[in-house]
Amino acid sequence: MTFLLKRRGGKGWHWTDIVTFLWLGAGLMVMFGPAVWLVLSSFKSPAGLAEFPPTLLPYQAQTAVVEGHDNPLPLFVVTDAAGSRTLAEVRRVGTVAQMVDPANPAEIVRVNIADREPVRSIGFAWENYLGPFERFDFLRFTMNSVFVTVTATLITLLSSSMAAFALSKYEFRGRSAVVVLILATLMIPLSVILVPLYSIVSAVGLMNTLWGVILPTVATPTGVFLLRQYMLTIPDELLEAARMDHASEWQIYWRIVLPLSAPALAVLAIFSVVWRWNDFLWPLIVLSRPEVYTLQVGLNAYAGELNVQWNYLLAMTVITMIPVVLVFVFLQRFITAGIAGTGLK
Repeated sequence: MTFLLKRRGGKGWHWTDIVTFLWLGAGLMVMFGPAVWLVLSSFKSPAGLAEFPPTLLPYQAQTAVVEGHDNPLPLFVVTDAAGSRTLAEVRRVGTVAQMVDPANPAEIVRVNIADREPVRSIGFAWENYLGPFERFDFLRFTMNSVFVTVTATLITLLSSSMAAFALSKYEFRGRSAVVVLILATLMIPLSVILVPLYSIVSAVGLMNTLWGVILPTVATPTGVFLLRQYMLTIPDELLEAARMDHASEWQIYWRIVLPLSAPALAVLAIFSVVWRWNDFLWPLIVLSRPEVYTLQVGLNAYAGELNVQWNYLLAMTVITMIPVVLVFVFLQRFITAGIAGTGLK
């Protein structure tokens, strides 16, 4: 706290202190404001999400059991010529609501909706998180996404590191041309190769399988370039010493190059997890059976043609954020070292 509240002016306030705190506060709101709003909105009921003007905190209307009515009735504070009192709404017709006093349910009072305020308290709609697991096969969607993300990330790390090792430590004719060709593929968007990629996956029988989602996306030019730039910093003398000790090329790669490239591998792992976990377009094209849906494709089921279940959609979106955040928390210490070592500024 001493560091966070430290001021340039010492005991007094300098104008740069005010500008600094305002700038940092604005940055904090821009970075974390949407995430906080998303998490709080995921606990709102459908009525709370449709409320205007919107509220930051999730509120739930208080209800009361009234004699002669099967279901609890919502409570409102009515302020009119008769004073202020708490009534329960029986029904609403246009701008007029028919309300009763819970203590005297026999008398119907007609109230203009402009003269009342709902009785609310902060409440969390936990059914937004429980409902998808009970009503939909959301657990299977999650397991499919975990399998796709973990498998694709491992294959990406293995294939990209092998290619980077060859392009950084072996001298052969055309090596620079191969690197340029790999980097050139970065300029080709996925939408351009969707049709031929779909034809290949269909021809080899990988449609409606998780392997059809995994295999076409494991070779990433970004990963090859990132790891190659990092492996160029590894001294060639270290590899020559290993060869003099009769180490095979596989041993050099597995026991020397990979451990020394751990920071860059961690950065690529973070990127790969984010890419695979959030991928939507390609799984949507390959998968058409609900039992093989990934998480992002399964979330699309909550967006119908005429109705969007925003309460479920927001809650499941929060859940989809958790794995990416955890991966970043555990591997973030490698990001600075990994990116700095690859020459990416």
